[in-house]
Amino acid sequence: MKYVFPVLAVLLFAPGTAAMAADLAVAVNNTSGRPVAFAVVTWTPAGGAVIPAAEKGRAFVMAQKNVQFTPYVLAVPTGATVAFPNMDRVNHHVYSFSPAQPFQFPLYGKGKSRTMKFDHPGTVALGCNIHDSMSAYIRVVDTPYYATTGADGRVTLSVPEGAGSLAVWQPNQEAPERQTAKNMTVGKANAVQTFSIKVRQVAPTAGQY
Repeated sequence: MKYVFPVLAVLLFAPGTAAMAADLAVAVNNTSGRPVAFAVVTWTPAGGAVIPAAEKGRAFVMAQKNVQFTPYVLAVPTGATVAFPNMDRVNHHVYSFSPAQPFQFPLYGKGKSRTMKFDHPGTVALGCNIHDSMSAYIRVVDTPYYATTGADGRVTLSVPEGAGSLAVWQPNQEAPERQTAKNMTVGKANAVQTFSIKVRQVAPTAGQY
C-alpha cells in the first residue's frame, strides 16, 4: 500500500493528464452580417492559464510605415516586449496616455527602433505627437489563447477542453470596455461561435481611446 499514493500523484500531475486541446472557431460580424477585422478574440479557462515564456518572448512589432502604424491592432500577452521601428523617411514621436501603459518615445528617425515591455493587461492606444492622423492599439491579454481577425472576420484557437470565457474586443465596438464575452464549455467538437457586434464607423484618430 505504501506505493499507492506516489503512483496516484504521478497519474494526477503527469503531462499526459492535462486537458486535451480542441479547436474553437470564431466568426465576428457586424450587425449587417459583414465580417469585422481587427477584433481580438481570447479564450480564458475558468481556472486561468499560465502564459509560457516562449509566448511572451515572441517578436512583436508595431511599425511606423507610410505615416501610419502597422498593424492597426496588435494583440500581445502580458509580459511581452514590442518593438517600434520607424520605417518612414520622417521622424515620429510615439506616445500613449492609456492607464494600462503610459509612455513616450521622443522623436526618432528612419532605421531607428524603440522597445517597450507591456506588463499589465488592458488596452494601449497609440498616437504620434507629430502626425495626428496616426493611431493604433495594442491589446494586452492575460491568456495564451488569443488571435486577431483578418478581413474575413474569423480565427481558430487551439484551447484546452473545459469551461471558460470567450471574448471579442474591437477598438470601435459599441459595448462596455469595447468587449463582448460569453461563458461556455469547450468539448472535443465545437460549433463555430459567431459574434454579431455593433461597430461604429469612424476614421481613426490619435488618442481616441
